[in-house]
Parts: sequence; C-alpha cells; structure tokens
Amino acid sequence: MLNKLTSMRIEGQHNVCNAILSIALVLSVVYLYNSFNHSDDVKYYKRNFNTISLNLNNIDELLLRENADPARGRNANCTIWTCVNIYRCGQERIKVFVYPLQEYVDANSGEGAVHLTNEFYQILNAIVKSPYYTPNPNKACLFVPSIDLLNQNNIRAALVNKALGSLEYWSDGQNHLLFNMLPGTHPSYNRVIDVNTDQAIILGGGFDSWAYRVGFDVSIPVWSPLLRKGVMVKSNNEEYLLIVAQLNIFPKHLWILQNISEEHPKEILFLKQCENSSLTRCAVHFKRNPFQYPKVLGKGTFCLLGRSLRLGQPDLLEMLAYNCIPVIAVDNYVLPFEDVIDWRLASIRIRESELPSVVDKLKVISANRKEELKNQGRLLYNKYFRSLEALTLTILEYLQCRIFPHNNLDKRHWNFLDSSSGRGMNPLFLSRVVNRAEGFTAVILTYDRVDSLFLLIEKLSLVSSLHSILIVWNNQQKAPPLLSALPVISRSIKIVHTRDNRLSNRFFPYKEIQTEAILTIDDDINMLTADEVDFGYEVWREFPDRIVGFPSRLHVWNNFTSHWRYESEWTNQISMVLTGAAFLHKYWSYMYTYRMPPIIKQIVDSRMNCEDIAMNFLVANVTNKPPIKVTPRKKFKCPECINNEMLSADLNHMRERSYCINEFTQIYGRMPLHAVEFRADPVLFKDNFPEKLKRFSDMGTL
Repeated sequence: MLNKLTSMRIEGQHNVCNAILSIALVLSVVYLYNSFNHSDDVKYYKRNFNTISLNLNNIDELLLRENADPARGRNANCTIWTCVNIYRCGQERIKVFVYPLQEYVDANSGEGAVHLTNEFYQILNAIVKSPYYTPNPNKACLFVPSIDLLNQNNIRAALVNKALGSLEYWSDGQNHLLFNMLPGTHPSYNRVIDVNTDQAIILGGGFDSWAYRVGFDVSIPVWSPLLRKGVMVKSNNEEYLLIVAQLNIFPKHLWILQNISEEHPKEILFLKQCENSSLTRCAVHFKRNPFQYPKVLGKGTFCLLGRSLRLGQPDLLEMLAYNCIPVIAVDNYVLPFEDVIDWRLASIRIRESELPSVVDKLKVISANRKEELKNQGRLLYNKYFRSLEALTLTILEYLQCRIFPHNNLDKRHWNFLDSSSGRGMNPLFLSRVVNRAEGFTAVILTYDRVDSLFLLIEKLSLVSSLHSILIVWNNQQKAPPLLSALPVISRSIKIVHTRDNRLSNRFFPYKEIQTEAILTIDDDINMLTADEVDFGYEVWREFPDRIVGFPSRLHVWNNFTSHWRYESEWTNQISMVLTGAAFLHKYWSYMYTYRMPPIIKQIVDSRMNCEDIAMNFLVANVTNKPPIKVTPRKKFKCPECINNEMLSADLNHMRERSYCINEFTQIYGRMPLHAVEFRADPVLFKDNFPEKLKRFSDMGTL
C-alpha cells in the first residue's frame, strides 16, 4: 500500500510540471490533492482503532534494551485527583483501552518479563467485550497494559519496570490499571507488588491498611483456580460449626486452632494437606479420612480465614462459593471493595487476639442471623465473584463510580438485589440526589369537592418544581369536571376516572405519571405554601427511597392492652408521614399495587381507611428506614372544608387505624416502623436574615 501511494505522488508531481503551459493545470492539482488526502486516510486507519486481537498465535515481540528507561517507583501519596487525569474521562462513562498483546523480552538474555496466564487472559477478554472498552486510545479514560502481574512469583521485576516504561501512553503511569492478586515474594512478602508502578492504580488482592491508598487503589479478591466452573452450593448438609481448611496460617495461630479443635472435636473440623493428593485434605483430629477440597467447605456453617504471609487468600471466594460463612481473623486486611460492599452482612470478623474464644462467639449467633449471612454470601458470590468475567465487570463498574462520584450508586446497590423484576426502578438504587429539573407529578385524590380541588390546582401552579397534575376522580356516580372547566395553568393536567371508589386508587402506577417523584395530596389540603411544597421536593430529592411529607403520626405500644396504638397528638417523635400530603417515588406505587401482601389492600379498600399506614409499612419494611417530616406545621387545618365530610371526623376512625397497625404487624411478622426525632427545615428558616436572602421564606408556623 505504501509503495502504491509513493508512485501516485510521483505521478502527480510530474503532471504538475508538464501542465504549466497546459489547460490541464486544475485537473492535476485536484489529482495531487486527492492523492495526498488518500495517503492521510491510510495513515489514520494504519493506527488500527479496531478491537484488538487476542489471538495468542500472533503476539509481537518487543526487545527491552539495557539502556531502556524503566518506570519510576510507586507514588505512595497518589489520590484520584493528583494521579488521574480526569479530563480524559468525559462526563458519563469511563472508556478503557487495552494494549495489544506483546511479549516483552530482554534483548541480552532473551528472557521474558512475564508469562501470560489463563486468568489474566480472561480478564483482558472480559474488558474488551465489556461496554466500557474502546479501541481508540485517544478516547480512553483508563489504560490496561497487557502485562500479566497477577502473581509476583511469575515476573521479573527489572524487566517489567522497563516494559511499563516503554508503553506508548504510560505518561508516568497516569490513568493506568495494574492487576495483581499475589504481591510480594520470600522473605518480605510485601503487601503491594514489588514493581515500579509510578502513578498507576493498583488493583490488588493483598492490601493491608498501611499499603492501601484509600480512594485510589482497588482491593480485589484473589481468584481460586478451583472455581473455574463457577460452582455455587445452594444448600449445605452442615456437620460442623467451624471448618479450618486454610493451609498457610501463621504458626502461632495454627497452634491456637489445633488446641481448640482438640477441645471441640465434634464441632471443629481441622484439616491439613493429605500426602497422596493435592486436591484432598485430611482431618487432624476426630475423623482421619480424607476430604475433597473445596467441597468439604459445604459441610461447615463457618469457615476460618486466618492470617498468613499473604493477606489475600483464594480461600475467601471458595468459602463463598460453597456457602460457608467466612470468619475473618486478619486485623488489617482490606477486604475486596470494602468501601461499597458491607462484609458484615455476609461474614464474621474478629480480632486476631480473639481467636481463642472463636467457638464461644460463633455459638451465640442465632439461626436467623446465620441464615441471613448465608443468603448474603450467596448474593455477593453470584453477583460479583462467580467468574473472572463477573469480577472484571465488577471492577469496571466500581471504577465508573469512583471516576464519576456525582453518578455514584447508593451502597444498597452493591449489597441488595433489585426486587422490581424490571417493571420499575427501585429507588434504593437511584443516584444519591435526583435531578431537580424533572420535577414532580401531583396526584390529587378527589371525590366531588370541586371548589376545593380548583383552589388546590391554583395553589400548586405556583410551585416551581411542579411538572404536571393528575386528578384521580373516585366518584363513579358523577362525571369529573371537563378539562376546559379547570383553572388555566402552565402545567399539564390530566384526569383519570376510576372504576371503583377505593382509597388504593391514589397509589396505582398510572401511565400518565412521567416523573420519578409523586406528590400524593388530598383535595382539601390547600393550606400549603409554594415554598413548603418546593422545599419538600428538595428534601425528597436527597432521600428518594423515603416518604417525605408534612402531616406526621406515631405508633405507640400500650403495655395494658399489649397492642399498638395509633397516636395523632403532636410529640417529639414520628414514625409515619400521612400520604394526604407527601412525596414518594413512583416505584412505591408499583410495589403497593403488585408486590404488597394482597390482604393489606383488601383491608384498606373494605374499610376505606389506613391506605397511608399501609404505604408507610411497605416502605419501612423494604428500606428499614423511617419517613422524613418537613416544615414545622403542627396540624393541618382546613377552615373552608366541612368537617362532617372528613374521614377524620368519624369517631371510629382512630380505633380503626390502631386496628390496622396491629393487623399489618401480624401480616409482616414484625413491626417495621421506626420512631425518630427528626424534622427537615430550611437552613435559614429561623435565622434573622432579610427575606430576600432566604430561598424558602414563606414557611408555615407552629
């Protein structure tokens, strides 16, 4: 191709010279121009911005000269802001470039710097197939050298230093990712790989709290070659309280565990390496027959992960794979992704000094707690660690949250499953602050109070964050007012005429609701100011998984009747926010309609009461969080309303609501509501500042 381009240039130049006295000058220049442009195109495509080839039969060899500049030593003070060029990363998603496979060879001895392992090849392959990959280094946020550093025993550090320094886009290691699971060598066994990594991010499997650069490095698990088939035991035939199967525990701790196993031979299975097979381990005490490892882990409720020369051990993933609860007795071990994964939900962690009393600590753990730990361990393994591909994608998602903290996922995203089955967005997994510009939909439940409805519409139209209004007309005997008769406002108004008069209609996930935020409001709640509603929406944006609203109530335990009582008097505590004026995520409408126990909705609709209590129970049961009350209003008074039309005027109303609380508690099997002493007010609400300096100046008083 290059020879052809050269001949085209020569021919073009010859034509230009001969055309000085010819009318063909213009044509020659055009030809010459096209010739050079074609050359530039070829040069561009020569850069090969297509997906890299991972063909092991076509690996180029790069000679490392003796005078080659090596990478510099590790910068121990790196942070995400000082050692990463964030401006390469765009605004929405990280892009990762993988260097083509190369064999780095010493020019003098012919020795290779590293040996490519099957595990590292799988990692590279997973990155290339992921949505984060880019073949264009100019668009890349992060770079992954195809230099296998997973096991330090398999590398030649001096040659690796030169290999890293020779990378085309190395730039002192900025924005580079280095994978390492087994750092350090005999006798020091350092906690970080003994290679000059400069400013590169280390994805390491053996960090302690001293070597780990918080917010910069990434702690990953050590992969086990015994889990290549992605095994996962769903149920155990447990025979032992604790299994000690780790072979490289510190001698001091090993001696302690041996003594404990002698004292509790039927509760502890203590294993050592069998002499005749590398895949079986034998019991030291009680039973002496061989056990197939790691299947034997399925026979234990708990499995010990103790201190060894290397902190990171493949035993951790093996325990999770066989649904054995890890008991981690390593004081300063940085667990994988521990700033987002809550390991307390899937493991037991004890101090090394508490090892002699480990049996006593494990015996007091309840059966329910053990089941919860096992379920969480199963979740973590299936979601993040079941394969090297899953682990790699977890790392990329973690880095995505690290680089773009404004889009960071709530910690619950990492620790709980999405129960929405794809039919709605679970607010537990929303970003921490919802976009203000979207606004909210006001869902007004009404029957026939048209004058009050019109007044409410006019007041809501003054709220800047209002997106639209949906009127749920609950009267089947009377037609709703025409849209042309409604107050003229700048927001969209839609009307839904329900088939039955049910209070649950206010929580149906209507297709007309286009926003994430819903303000459920009764047609007689017209005393709220625009500032109060706007402020309520701002609070909800920061807590999208909660019910955020204005009127609050409390559940109280009655020692004389041994039942719960519904309390409407104003106290320092609240446990419910009434949905007559409250913000909630549209996901909860889906949950209320399709996922809440059906008997609760039957109780609500038959009694025409307690729908707000049911919603508070639902949200609290899923999130384990209380609602949030906003503004200091003591009571909601409605001078314009006729008292005998209000449900709360019924003398049996309070008694029925107490019945609802006790019945819902029985249905859920627990009391999910939490009483708190908390209220959200604007920062400058009580301060003596000019009103023009306050964003929310028109707030109700006590």
